[in-house]
Amino acid sequence: MSKVISRDGTPIAYERRGEGAPLILVGGAFSTGTAEGPLAGYLAEDFDVVTYDRRGRGASGDTAPYAVAREVEDLAALIAEVGGSAFLYGMSSGGALVLRAAAAGLAVPRLAVYEPPFTVREDTREDKAAYTERLNALLAEGSRGAAVELFLAVVGMPREFVTKMRQAPVWRSFESLAPTLAYDDAVMGDGTVPADRLATLAQPVLVVSGTASPGVMRDAARLTADAVPDGRQASLLAQTHDVDPRRLAPVLARFFAAA
Repeated sequence: MSKVISRDGTPIAYERRGEGAPLILVGGAFSTGTAEGPLAGYLAEDFDVVTYDRRGRGASGDTAPYAVAREVEDLAALIAEVGGSAFLYGMSSGGALVLRAAAAGLAVPRLAVYEPPFTVREDTREDKAAYTERLNALLAEGSRGAAVELFLAVVGMPREFVTKMRQAPVWRSFESLAPTLAYDDAVMGDGTVPADRLATLAQPVLVVSGTASPGVMRDAARLTADAVPDGRQASLLAQTHDVDPRRLAPVLARFFAAA
């Protein structure tokens, strides 16, 4: 992997494949750059695709204290590395991050997101604040496994599945990435759709969701697109939050190729 140095001195590891206009893929919770590898493979037929390890993950470094602005600076460093302008795609909480990056003024002609996990109910803010407090407390005391369990419970994973996952090899990876759950939590703000911020976006934004995803996710996608002046929606038949990259890639390719 190659590395670029972010503004605060943190090395960010990335890979490039393909030729064409630069397109940076941003993963969500528990993901390193390899998670977006299959999608990158399909998109590399038409674009210069960048996958990277967000700070605190994989081969990238980390610098305390964390701030969402530092992750925006990481994207700014990657954009500068690939020529000064790039399309962005973000998965889940990575979608919330690319929306923040575009609102911060980075050179992003177009961006797309898949099911950013905003809440559609204002009365859930207290629940979100309680989750943030509990998550940070667990991480501060080094209880990474408990932090992972808390996150999985919040996203709706049945307890019996969590118990089985604890015995699986993937659990070690989850625990290693547990501190970055606080990063994703910070990116999400108070959890609601940031309509005021989204209203400042001048570029086209594509918000994609799956028809088999829970209604709250599809509603959040709709509200996100509605809040953007040039917001557009796409629905993938029979897809869930665990979207098939073979189904998603053509939708993204058409959107970015239209620039």
